This record gives sequence, C-alpha cells and structure tokens, in this order.
Amino acid sequence: MLKWAVELGQFDLEYVPRTAIKGQALADFLLEFDSEIDDKALVTLHPHHAEESLEEFPHPWWILHVDGAVNNGGAGAGIVLVSPEGHHLMSAIHFKFYVTNNDTEYEALINGLKIALEMGVRNLIARSDSELVVNQVNGGFQARGPRTELYLRCTQRLIGMFKEVRLECVMREKNSNADALAKMGSQQEAVLLGSIPLEVQEIPSILEIEIMQVDEAPKETWMTPILA
Repeated sequence: MLKWAVELGQFDLEYVPRTAIKGQALADFLLEFDSEIDDKALVTLHPHHAEESLEEFPHPWWILHVDGAVNNGGAGAGIVLVSPEGHHLMSAIHFKFYVTNNDTEYEALINGLKIALEMGVRNLIARSDSELVVNQVNGGFQARGPRTELYLRCTQRLIGMFKEVRLECVMREKNSNADALAKMGSQQEAVLLGSIPLEVQEIPSILEIEIMQVDEAPKETWMTPILA
C-alpha cells in the first residue's frame, strides 16, 4: 500500500465510489431514443413483482484460469479470475506438503473455486489445461485411488455452491498466465511476483487418508530369525 501511495502521490486523484448503473442506463436509453419508442413500451413494475424480476435477471459470467506445477524447487498453483468487465484477480500459492502433478491441478482448481465464491460469483467458466482433472470432474474419466476421490468430492462440493459452472480443458498456451503464476509459486519467487499475492498453504485441501494398522499375532516364518 505504501508503494502505491508513493507512485500515485504525484497525481491529483480522488476516490469516487462506484454507483449502480442499471437504472441510469435505462434512463439514458430512453432519452436517446425517445422519438423511436412507443409510450406503450414502458411497463410499470409493481412492488410485489420486484423481487421475482430480480431473481430472473441473469448473473454475469466470470472466467477462472487455474494451473499447477511441480519441479525441483517445490510445488505451486496459479489462479487468474477474470470479471465480466475484464478485470484480472491473480494469485499464486506455494504448497509446503507433498503433492503429485494431479494433486496440484486439483488444489489449483479448489482454491480458485474458493476465491470465486468469496467474490460472490454465481456463474463461472473454469478452465484448466489438465485433461485428466477436467474429465474426472465432468464425469468422463473415473477417479482412481482414495486420494483422488477425496479431491474429486471436494471439487464437486464447491461446484455445487454455484448457480452454474462450466469446466473446460484448454491448451497450455491459452492458460499461460496461470501457468506462469504456478511456476513462480512453486519456486516461491516473491520478488518476481511483485504486487501479486503469494500464499503459502501448509496442509492439503482434503483430509489426510487415515491408514489403520492391523495388529496380528506374530507367526513363526522364515523371516523371524532375520528380524530377530
């Protein structure tokens, strides 16, 4: 914040809160085309129908780009959330626990969905370059292994909190921003990230798989003398 204050201090800037534009847009439209619109086109909205009409108004679509990366420096995820107006919200995450390539892809998608929910997004187009994760979530591939099933259930639970989510698989070159953030996050290169926040995730988004140890009475085998 101090850096931004120094950079912007030389300009005469004034903060003006954003106002609602829906009603103003209708008024401007009527003023501009009043000669072409019949008075009968105006419809009076009764109070008891106001809430129902707002519910029917379509929610705008947001776009989410996610990617995961694993290398010698560690593992990370990159997230780019694009608003309907074209504003980009970017974030990088560094994982401080063991993850596979597929785990990072799931972690990136899960964290991206959580950010979208925090922003109040209702309709979302999520894009990832992991064909395996996209097809598993969409039901085309079967999830194999208990850890993958936990990631899948966690992802589906978050998707169910939206009004509508479309998960698409894209080419890596069309997911370059998220890919670059994931690589930087895996290396914890905070200097290169600049103003983009770098988060450190200590534990997985899913519960660790509990392994039950089975106690059996020791039996004499050919390994008993070696173990002794």
